Amino acid sequence: MPRRLDNARILMYSHDTFGLGHLRRCRTIAHSLVEDYRGLHVLIISGATIAGAFDYRARVDFVKIPSVIKLRNGEYTSMDRHIDLHETMKMRQSIIRHTAETFEPDIFIIDKEPLGLRGEVEDTLVYLKTRGTTLILGLRDVMDAPHLLEAEWRRNDVLRKIGQLYDDVWVYGPPDFYDPLTGIDTPPSVRSKMNFVGFLQRSASATNTAAQQLDKDDYLLVTTGGGGDGADLVRDVIAAYNADPTLTQKAVIVLGPYMSAEQRTHFKEACEGHTYLEILEFDNRMEDRIAGAKAVVAMGGYNTYCEILSFDKPALIVPRTQPREEQLIRATRAAELGLVSMLSADESADSPRFAEAIKALLKRDPPSVSAPGMLLEGLPNISRIVSDWFERKEEHGLSVVQK
Repeated sequence: MPRRLDNARILMYSHDTFGLGHLRRCRTIAHSLVEDYRGLHVLIISGATIAGAFDYRARVDFVKIPSVIKLRNGEYTSMDRHIDLHETMKMRQSIIRHTAETFEPDIFIIDKEPLGLRGEVEDTLVYLKTRGTTLILGLRDVMDAPHLLEAEWRRNDVLRKIGQLYDDVWVYGPPDFYDPLTGIDTPPSVRSKMNFVGFLQRSASATNTAAQQLDKDDYLLVTTGGGGDGADLVRDVIAAYNADPTLTQKAVIVLGPYMSAEQRTHFKEACEGHTYLEILEFDNRMEDRIAGAKAVVAMGGYNTYCEILSFDKPALIVPRTQPREEQLIRATRAAELGLVSMLSADESADSPRFAEAIKALLKRDPPSVSAPGMLLEGLPNISRIVSDWFERKEEHGLSVVQK
């Protein structure tokens, strides 16, 4: 039976400049928390251009801030070409601060960027700390290559500020998978706050049409995440199918909302009338798609791994390496553990080799067999931690009671 938190409020921040990973992670946590605690309200601040394309459960809502996108070279630009980046950042910072002042959260959870995009959340963190808000930094299991992350954080004195501002640092993965601060000289003020909560389990919807379709029409799922950098993978999958007539497993290719219109049109035309390839531009319930799939070919962002584990699907990962090495590091570690198969981008561009790898994937054991013990404990652990925080705040008029 859900416990009750009367008038409790959690604010979440998801900077969302490239892809959908940050928003989907925040949304997963928010939905889990409102299921566990009646009376709890969660508000997500998001820069995702399509934040409104997803469904949100009762007591979960979002505030959209002006979108900024990261280019493939790592630089940022405003989505609106008529407004320069500096003005966009000023608007974002103002909306974030005003939202925090108005919403008055008990807990503020920041996803991945400790000070926000270009420091846009730092003054809000300082303000909320003076008001007694619990400040939590959530880090995915892999951030980036250590030398790149350390250089980026050193420029802005990030590690010292994490130790100074945050009450807790959640790592969304188990400690024996990967430490996101590996190779970085991490001060005790930060290391002592790190809490490896585990991977975040995903669930299919009650009316899971993709899973219901499985018996009569099972398929290989190809997903590019947001799709902004997924064109190479889609191109290589189509080429592999064209190169090998013995590759006859139906494949559903989800392009992602951030793939360019020109690329989407090109791929749809390339697959038109193809016996075994189907193109979908976007699906806001990827959990259902993965639940219904026979196996998964993907680039290997954080959410994809959680879904592969949650639905126990064999997976072949072709990680990108720019502008971050996050996917390569995660795929290398996951392959070491037997969780997934991996190909480099150069190998996937070799069509006969890619076709053989896809056929091998279709015979691969699921993760429960190939890598047993990879548990998904993140959501229940987060729920327990949140309960503990609110119990400590009882003197401020909040209580956790069984109903």
